[in-house]
Amino acid sequence: MKPVPFDDAETYEPEEGWRRVSMAGSDRFSFEWFEKPAGHSSPMHDHENEQVCLCLEGELTVVTEDDEVTLEPNDSVLLESDEAHRVENTGDETAVGLDVFAPGRSFDFWTDREE
Repeated sequence: MKPVPFDDAETYEPEEGWRRVSMAGSDRFSFEWFEKPAGHSSPMHDHENEQVCLCLEGELTVVTEDDEVTLEPNDSVLLESDEAHRVENTGDETAVGLDVFAPGRSFDFWTDREE
C-alpha cells in the first residue's frame, strides 16, 4: 500500500490559481486533483495518455477540435489518446476536478513541454 496524504502530495501550479495535485498512482495510471479559477482555460494540447476528466465542484467545459461538453458536479468525459483538447472553467466560481491518466504521467508533461 502507498498512501498519499493530500497535504503532502506533489503540487504543481502552472498558472496563478490553476493548481494540480498528484494523487496515488503508478506508471499504469495516475490521478491529478485540480482547481481552476473562474474563466481559466488550459491551452489546447494532446498527450499519449487516455484521460478521464471528472468535475467535482463548479462547472468545466471540455473542448476538442470537433466538440465540446460542459460538466457539472459528478459528470465526466473520456478523452482518447492524442485527442487535442482544453479544459475551461466556464462558471463563476473556482472549479475542482479530478483527471485520471492511463498510462500514468508526471508533471513533466507540463514542465517539459514546448508551447
